[in-house]
Amino acid sequence: MIGGGLARPFRVLGVQQLAIGGASKDALRYLWIELLGVEQTGTFRNEAENVDEDILSVGGVEIDLMQPIDPDRSPKVHVPPLNHIGLWVDDLQAAVDWLVARGVRFTPGGIRRGAAGHDVTFIHPKGNDIMKQGGEGVLIELVQAPPDVIAKLG
Repeated sequence: MIGGGLARPFRVLGVQQLAIGGASKDALRYLWIELLGVEQTGTFRNEAENVDEDILSVGGVEIDLMQPIDPDRSPKVHVPPLNHIGLWVDDLQAAVDWLVARGVRFTPGGIRRGAAGHDVTFIHPKGNDIMKQGGEGVLIELVQAPPDVIAKLG
């Protein structure tokens, strides 16, 4: 049943980011920065997550251009090219607790600090035998919205 009048202890406030991966960021940078003129606002590198990324911003939405540090190691941040979508939520812990109680599968790692400095966690693209609900093929990042974003979008 879609919707079903479920009382959620959290709200999705808006799109926080889109993450786009490639074997090399060069072609992505050329398209997004040089041709489209989107402003680069930072960089992020994390060996544990196998990611080297450039952080761009347009219209209040972050666009992460990602390449793997080691293309043969997981996670493969360039497969698929549209790696994930990030959603602002007003209460990340409440969202995780509520969704887990309803059988939503999350990726390993739990809630942790993300590239932009906000707490994040990821809904796995696929459910499994224990946690049946995943992102229906899409990796979904839930991002704790800071107070100013909650005030603006909430």
